[in-house]
Amino acid sequence: MKNKFVLALGLIFGLATMPLTAQVKIGFINADYILAQMPEAKQVEEDLKNTQKQYETLYQSKVKDFQDKLAAFEKLPATTSDVIKQDKEKELQNLQSSIQEFQQNSQTSLQKKQAQLLQPLLKKIEENMHAVADANAFTYVFNYDAGMGTAPILLHFPADANMSDLVLKKMGITPKPATAAAAPAASAPAAAPKPAAPKK
Repeated sequence: MKNKFVLALGLIFGLATMPLTAQVKIGFINADYILAQMPEAKQVEEDLKNTQKQYETLYQSKVKDFQDKLAAFEKLPATTSDVIKQDKEKELQNLQSSIQEFQQNSQTSLQKKQAQLLQPLLKKIEENMHAVADANAFTYVFNYDAGMGTAPILLHFPADANMSDLVLKKMGITPKPATAAAAPAASAPAAAPKPAAPKK
């Protein structure tokens, strides 16, 4: 993020030192704002929700299986041999490890699927951004969202520098207020009660 900010500052200062005769027009887009209004984004969000629901169902099933076996283990008669107890404990530990691994893998898988589904949408935004920039003589274009991890890279701008609505119109989409639904995002399966470790 720091490198992006330094590069942006370098570009801005570089533009400031250009000869006055050079025609420079700077614009920016809010990619998240555009993405949230694309009809295709709704299908992406639906696909991600369906996949997340499948992961969540399987996760809950694994947790229930662990809890049922833990309850059975805790009800073992006092006369149960140590060999059987140790075997049950090992089974419970393996189940707990499997649950944790599944939760991590499902989150990674969901994030990869999000990136895969969004790639063609982002490419469409980029292509239309270039078309709008050429048609409106923008020399440089920033992405307003690029620095959102801390603060936006673009801190001050004239109102007519915002190309977001122009890009939406170029794609045949009527711009909506900025409060429109957020772009589809991936998340891990909803947290379920963490399996308790088997009592020894």
